[in-house]
Amino acid sequence: MNPYVPILVLGAIATAFAVFSVGVARYVGPRRRNRAKLEAYECGIDPSPHPTGGGRFPVKFYLTAMLFIIFDIEIVFLYPWAVHFDVLGFYGLLAMALFLVNVSVAYAYEWRRGGLEWD
Repeated sequence: MNPYVPILVLGAIATAFAVFSVGVARYVGPRRRNRAKLEAYECGIDPSPHPTGGGRFPVKFYLTAMLFIIFDIEIVFLYPWAVHFDVLGFYGLLAMALFLVNVSVAYAYEWRRGGLEWD
């Protein structure tokens, strides 16, 4: 038996479950639509057709996204390195040192731009 068959079967079951759930929810779920439900949700503020400030978004949104990406990817790469630290040797240490320098530059940029100040 091919070793990929269980993976394909699991993928087929997951896809079938997702399609079934969406289909059942469409027919069984409530259909009471009103004007308030169809409006865009903007945290309690009345929706406006144009963003405040002439169409520019504050840099804070992008800095928050960048902060999440920096630390999320850092953790994803640090776990395998920590598990196989003894096997990788000097090359692994050098590669991780360069990675941490790169992450530190991004962290310093984030700090300098004020992304860590939550006011």
